[in-house]
Amino acid sequence: MGGSESSKGVVLGRLVECIKEISGLPECQNFCKRVYGNLVRRVKLLSPLFEELKDSDESLSDEQLENFESILVALDSAKTLLKSVNQGSKLYQALRRNDTADKFQQVTEKIEAVLSEIPYYKLEISEEVREQIELVHAQFKRAKAQTEFADIQLDMDMAMAQKEKDPDPAILKRLCEKLHLRTINDLRKESSELHELLITSGEELGDSFEMITSLLSKLRDCVLTENPEVDTSECEKLTIKHRSPVIPDDFRCPISLELMKDPVIVSTGQTYERSCIQKWLDAGHKTCPKTQQTLVHTALTPNYVLKSLIALWCESNGIELPKKQGNCRTKKCGGSSHSDCDRTAISALLDKLASNNIEQQRAAAGELRLLAKRNADNRVCIAEAGAIPPLVDLLSSSDPRTQEHAVTALLNLSINESNKGTIVNAGAIPDIVDVLKKGSMEARENAAATLFSLSVLDENKVQIGAAGAIPALIKLLCEGTPRGKKDAATAIFNLSIYQGNKARAVKAGIVGPLIQFLKDAGGGMVDEALAILAILASHHEGRVAIGQAGPIPILVEVIRTGSPRNRENAAAVLWSLCTGDPVLLKLAKEHGAEAALQELSENGTDRAKRKAGSILELLQRIEGDDNLRNS
Repeated sequence: MGGSESSKGVVLGRLVECIKEISGLPECQNFCKRVYGNLVRRVKLLSPLFEELKDSDESLSDEQLENFESILVALDSAKTLLKSVNQGSKLYQALRRNDTADKFQQVTEKIEAVLSEIPYYKLEISEEVREQIELVHAQFKRAKAQTEFADIQLDMDMAMAQKEKDPDPAILKRLCEKLHLRTINDLRKESSELHELLITSGEELGDSFEMITSLLSKLRDCVLTENPEVDTSECEKLTIKHRSPVIPDDFRCPISLELMKDPVIVSTGQTYERSCIQKWLDAGHKTCPKTQQTLVHTALTPNYVLKSLIALWCESNGIELPKKQGNCRTKKCGGSSHSDCDRTAISALLDKLASNNIEQQRAAAGELRLLAKRNADNRVCIAEAGAIPPLVDLLSSSDPRTQEHAVTALLNLSINESNKGTIVNAGAIPDIVDVLKKGSMEARENAAATLFSLSVLDENKVQIGAAGAIPALIKLLCEGTPRGKKDAATAIFNLSIYQGNKARAVKAGIVGPLIQFLKDAGGGMVDEALAILAILASHHEGRVAIGQAGPIPILVEVIRTGSPRNRENAAAVLWSLCTGDPVLLKLAKEHGAEAALQELSENGTDRAKRKAGSILELLQRIEGDDNLRNS
């Protein structure tokens, strides 16, 4: 018998409200920040499922209602845990971080288990919501709280600070940073929390209380030593200011060895100062300076986590670098007389965007495009002024130049992590896809780059794929300029990380153009083509389509003569094709794969060696089978 409408409404309403409460929890200010933020983000992504079901006319069975009630119990446990780790003594929590990691793991596993019980195919929900929930479910399945909590430096610093009578000041400074105990006011609050803990816990604390009070005393002495001129009665007003600070290695650019102001990540995962790596790329280099690996693409992704850590470190050390986002700098921009973050001037540009005068719209969109490109402060200020929704509206402009300016302005604004969500929430994805399909070549290229930027967030990969972006990206891949082809390839690669988009790319006919790129080595798209083929080959439909395109001769040739990264990807594709397909395996052998793979197994990258070894084993096995048949 189906569950009553009132029961359905109550359960789904409570689920929506619970997720809203979790989403509204304050940011975590201790060592739990990473795992706390990850759990909040994953729970938040469950909201569309319950909101859509709540608004639908579909009745739920008793079994489905029980499933949703189990989810509510799991989410209530998550909410309780999240609240508990964001209050109380930070030192006590740090000492018990292994217990906290276990609790996060238990909550994560509990949510994953109840999500596993939901038969999504029986629910009347949109394909987009189903794909998002499946993606979130996969994230919960992969999540490992112990890994997210792992911090060897913190473990060592805590041990040394407890063990030694006079610990190295550098250790105490790092603990102040990690535990967010940077000021005398922070330490006084910690002392108060400890007092409260002692009252509520009684004798349960045992030796822990003595250990914590000793640590607190050492941290307080460290803060006062760094501010010897400060009267202790006014200490709570002042932050820690270190003298002659040593820049942590992770904060230095591997190229310049200087403190990074604008750290960005390249495709190998290494981080560099933007200006330094840009000069390297502009000089024609296609490898990562630190690892010497070939770059799959040349897109630079801002490393906001590291940038915020550098900003905190600079603030604590009295260094004016870099300025925090949101602090608007005043400086001349081009020929304009207003400052970059002059909100009055930006407001005037927004008025022009909203006017019915095409020339005014074009000029305003063009100026916002330039301002958003110039620096991080501008991107924050423009978004805060409310420019994103009107720019999204102009994606549908009948004036091609205005459309180009609008999509490029959104591309530049999307560099800021929080702006990505604002752009998607403004309903931009379908309009960006429309520009990708019908706009001028410049607009199409920048639309592809914008989709890549937005697809950095996993949940957006689903939405972009569902909006029909992939066929349009493949069209640009085939007919675009050299830059447009690379923009399209980069976006397709990133979108194809999500399993559902692999099938979309294969159905849209991507394999043929990729094989053609491999055959046309002078076209400059071999790196990108192999990277995409390697990711598609992990999907059944991808393997079938690639196998039917006759790739064996060119893959063997790349393994024999390509760059280290391309040889690795070619071997990965060949391994996927030949596993379970003796016809293709024999074909590879006929084209001289054995000698090429033998050489790769000795001189390739670690991954290439593993793939080469696996294929060689398959070749030896099939040779043994042939010998048995002939004997």
